[in-house]
Amino acid sequence: MRFLTAGESHGKGTIVILEGFPAGLGVTREDIDFELSRRQKGYGRGGRMLIEKDQVEILSGIRKGITLGSPITLFVKNSDYVNWEKIMTPDPMEDKAGNPLSRPRPGHADLPGGQKYDHRDLRNILERASARETTVRVAAGAVAMKFLKAFKISVESHVIQLGSISSKADRISNIEDLNKKADQSPVRMLDKTSEKLAMAQIDKAKEKGDTLGGIFEVIISGVPAGLGSHVQWDRKLDGRFAQSLMSMQAVKGVEIGKGFKNATLFGSEVHDEIGYRKGKGFFHYTNRSGGIEGGMSNGEPIVVRVAKKPISTLKKPLRSVDINTKKVIKAAYERSDVCALPAASVIGESICAWVVADAFLEKMGGDFMGEIQKRYRLYLEHLNNY
Repeated sequence: MRFLTAGESHGKGTIVILEGFPAGLGVTREDIDFELSRRQKGYGRGGRMLIEKDQVEILSGIRKGITLGSPITLFVKNSDYVNWEKIMTPDPMEDKAGNPLSRPRPGHADLPGGQKYDHRDLRNILERASARETTVRVAAGAVAMKFLKAFKISVESHVIQLGSISSKADRISNIEDLNKKADQSPVRMLDKTSEKLAMAQIDKAKEKGDTLGGIFEVIISGVPAGLGSHVQWDRKLDGRFAQSLMSMQAVKGVEIGKGFKNATLFGSEVHDEIGYRKGKGFFHYTNRSGGIEGGMSNGEPIVVRVAKKPISTLKKPLRSVDINTKKVIKAAYERSDVCALPAASVIGESICAWVVADAFLEKMGGDFMGEIQKRYRLYLEHLNNY
């Protein structure tokens, strides 16, 4: 499977085309809109979320609520486009609406993008580099999640650290209804004391004209052993997670299981001992590896942690240089979030769902749901009898 996105932050909308998805899966607008609404929530979001009400328009690949096996095209309209039409019009204009943006923001794509594509108006870079693009990645992920649910695979997430505030519910053992519990928190933390402290820190950052990042955790349960492969670098499942999650705006770190902590321990304290129980098959007594060994899922829940840096658009801008005059100047400021970490955790779910669905289809094969389900039953029999 693969997908391709298009669209600018203040253009008419964003679009995604999904290719290679099997026929026969039930998918509705409501399934996708539910995930889109989750992406818009979270304490610390900016004024843009008051303007937008993200809802998907299905343009192809689904008929009467069932996937056809042909490319699926999903479109999400930007309501804010009416305020930017003259600035973002694709048509030639003699009068140049809006001042060209020439003050790159530290930490953003503005400067390297302008240098790479030789743009003198950095809006040509920032519009596409914006995290608004993740709207349709969540839409694509919603379709992948619906597929995974058919095989009893769930994708859940929660925030474990926001700025300097760490959640007391760090490593969790019971992941049942995790999303439902996390969604009840404005910062998607499971610990109420940490939640209040995190919200206070967001308020403080807002007063200072600053921003905050943090770390979220995605847990995928019900994944069978054997997704991914050890035989080539680009087939390794952990590598696919890392690449996909690192492609998300503002993400600067990804670990599987206790990745960074494990680097400080003895091997005897790191590796998960193996057990066997008749009727259950092979299992691990611990899950420090995060459900992946040798580039393959090992049957335990897959645990991925993602570090997101603070948003690079600051209300009190940092020092920069005008690309035209070369004079020192304050960086540009546009309406932005103070903290988008809770939303990022939802986006991370969608990205992980796509990675698992892709690896699942790669392993099982098949072009329609009945065929895939039959092959999966046979594979589970193989695992139980191994």
